[in-house]
Amino acid sequence: MDQLTALITTLNSYLWGNFCLVPLLCGAGLYFTLRLRFVQVRKFGLAVKYTFGQLSFSGAKAGKDGMSSFQALATAVAAQVGTGNVVGVATALTMGGPGALFWIWLAAFFGMATIFAEAVLAQTYKVRRPTGEITGGPAYYISQGLKCKPLAVFFSVCIIIALGMVGNSVQSNSIAESFHLAFGVNQLAVGVFIAVISGLVFFGGTARLASVTEKLVPIMAMCYIVGGLYILATHAGMIIPAFKMIIQGAFDPAAATGGIIGVTMKEAIRYGVARGLFANEAGMGSTPHAHAQAKVNHPAEQGFVAIMGVFITTFMIITMTALIILTTGSLDGVTSGSALTQKAFTTGLGSFGSPFVAICIFFFAYSTIIGWYFFAEQNVKFLFGNKPLPIFRCIAMFFIVLGSALKLDLVWQLADFFNGIMVIPNLIAVIGLAKVVSNALNDFDEKGQLKA
Repeated sequence: MDQLTALITTLNSYLWGNFCLVPLLCGAGLYFTLRLRFVQVRKFGLAVKYTFGQLSFSGAKAGKDGMSSFQALATAVAAQVGTGNVVGVATALTMGGPGALFWIWLAAFFGMATIFAEAVLAQTYKVRRPTGEITGGPAYYISQGLKCKPLAVFFSVCIIIALGMVGNSVQSNSIAESFHLAFGVNQLAVGVFIAVISGLVFFGGTARLASVTEKLVPIMAMCYIVGGLYILATHAGMIIPAFKMIIQGAFDPAAATGGIIGVTMKEAIRYGVARGLFANEAGMGSTPHAHAQAKVNHPAEQGFVAIMGVFITTFMIITMTALIILTTGSLDGVTSGSALTQKAFTTGLGSFGSPFVAICIFFFAYSTIIGWYFFAEQNVKFLFGNKPLPIFRCIAMFFIVLGSALKLDLVWQLADFFNGIMVIPNLIAVIGLAKVVSNALNDFDEKGQLKA
């Protein structure tokens, strides 16, 4: 088992390194930024309008025809805002220094253009299944747009394993471990509880998923932001120095921390870009499954909404976490991951800090579990239809329980591996169908909907 873990770890070091997915994902973002004439800047106002103009805690019930645009975004953000936004950024700061956040921002900026393209394609190639329900995602725009069914099948298998199984094991383990540390609760008992409340959503279908995410996502984001703002307010004098550390650390990491974080600029870029892309999921092919469900008048409208998903996860949640770690002086070059985040919040909130982080991790990871399950389910339908869904739902619940009780070094590595290799067929399709995306944006402008 140790040898297998070492092998997968080595493969991931190349897959998520500076010569494979990092330049591929950043290159795709730069390509779409230029081709779409900085759509993430030009249309940001529209993105805000189409997103928050539909904000509701009790939107119209989702059904076979899909869900509202905000419900689709909430489902996408539910998947994007996971433990990576709380724990992953702490790891990036430890491994790459404060400057890693600068590269996280840069990756997210270009990623906004990529995720716009993904959402437009998801809308363009969504289908109505024989059961009458609307569905879509990379498997559909790969098979219909690129006309390459084998590549679509490969993508579907990867995402089912990565998100529906091993990925959710990681999320449940994060919840179970944090609750065990904060409250002394048995990890397996926590896993069973998570599996049960997840199963209630799994078996409830799209309508229940949309109902849960449209309520859960805004509430959990606001709670985390309010707690974070309180800490920043009480450490206001350190905010400007923190930003100076971020900018200086992007190009001279060691100098930014006085040698506490002894890394190079190369490492700051590597960990910042890789963790940023992993957290916002732009280009990975996961969130298009949610955006395909949106009921909109034009594919470009959902593209604008998708842009806000990256903005929320990166420029709000991740930035908040990083600033809390830096302003509280918690970055010591030794503590990492959830322990570093809990240390920062304990410094800022006192004894309530650790339970607060545990509760936030619960909501963040639980939202990711139901979002990732939904994405995996769409691919089960693509490969096998609806008949195997009850079995798959039980399998997903089993992995949630299993994940809560295991040491997950291997599972973490497997999740990273399958997440990584599913990026490749998705980006092949997104870049190959770039003309479809640019035509959709041009059509939106020509029809005067810019003024709508």
